[in-house]
Amino acid sequence: MEVSTQEFKQCNLVTVKGRIDSATAAQLGEAFEASTKDGRYKIVLDMSEVEYMSSAGMRVLIVTQKECKRLKRGEVVLTMPSDRIKEALDLAGFIPLFTIFDELAPAIGYF
Repeated sequence: MEVSTQEFKQCNLVTVKGRIDSATAAQLGEAFEASTKDGRYKIVLDMSEVEYMSSAGMRVLIVTQKECKRLKRGEVVLTMPSDRIKEALDLAGFIPLFTIFDELAPAIGYF
């Protein structure tokens, strides 16, 4: 899995390529933690090239979402998740917890 972070004026864009599973979820968590430690709680997660997400990856998303929303500082928004990942998020009951965009530009403009 590859994770990269790009800073924009209003938010951070975290792009993930590959599989988010128990072996790689910590790497995603580290990218999120680096953003929040810098005081940047508005995060866009580009999932356009994510092939698979396990429960470990979902756990990282939820922990980060709680951290970002605490004290109304920001949130994590998802962009372009595959139908398979959307279905998994829906089965876990996570869809209502995230704002999801079909394109990257509106997600970045959301903040």
